Amino acid sequence: MESEETNANVDRYFQRIDYSGPTAPTLETLSALHQAHLLAVPFENLDIHLGRAIVLDEVALSNKIVERRRGGFCYELNGLFAAQLRALGFRVALLSAGVAHAEGGFGPEFDHLLLAVDLQERWLADVGFGDSFLKPLRLATGEQVQGGRVYRVDWNEEHCILLRREAGAGEEAMYRFTLDPHELTDFTGMCRYQQSSPQSHFTQHRVCTRMTTRGQVTLSDTRLIVTTDGQRDEQQIADEQEYTAALRKYFDIDLER
Repeated sequence: MESEETNANVDRYFQRIDYSGPTAPTLETLSALHQAHLLAVPFENLDIHLGRAIVLDEVALSNKIVERRRGGFCYELNGLFAAQLRALGFRVALLSAGVAHAEGGFGPEFDHLLLAVDLQERWLADVGFGDSFLKPLRLATGEQVQGGRVYRVDWNEEHCILLRREAGAGEEAMYRFTLDPHELTDFTGMCRYQQSSPQSHFTQHRVCTRMTTRGQVTLSDTRLIVTTDGQRDEQQIADEQEYTAALRKYFDIDLER
């Protein structure tokens, strides 16, 4: 009975991300699922601004993201992705990261959740960063190129640091992390902080963003930003009615669903 329920949940998830590819726990499957998830499920913090509590529970996450066709932020998106990968037989660890600050330095532990997936090699997966790599990155030295960006993992005595470089720009850190595995409940405290503290970026701004095969589409407060092949088009959202219409058009989000 449990196996039947697990299969049904995976099937519903596949429908959510419009996936019909391989399911064996291989790099091919991981890469295909990672990209399909990013193209279908937006990174968004809208519940925070609606006063709806975010609960780190796999059933609640599946109900929100799969059944109600919503998105979420890192704890939700990578939490759900990890559960689906495990159901398919992948070995997945939840990792704690501190996001790099524009002014320098990094956020605290559990500031961000990303995944390590063990195959013949260890791979980084992250469908919850908002502006992420479309396919998993090898957790190894050396540069890795994706979509005009160059990624590199660096190590110091305490952390791994993920860096990226845009064409014509300098290298910048995305976040630093350790390889210590965690449970989803370990992120509860920071998840509560992110959705309640006035200092949290997530309480200060509404954001909804989804990657596309040629760029990204983003609702940032009252700005709609569509990037295609490096070309950026921005327009102002006039009112809440227009905002709601943009959510439906670009993200298939109905907040009353």
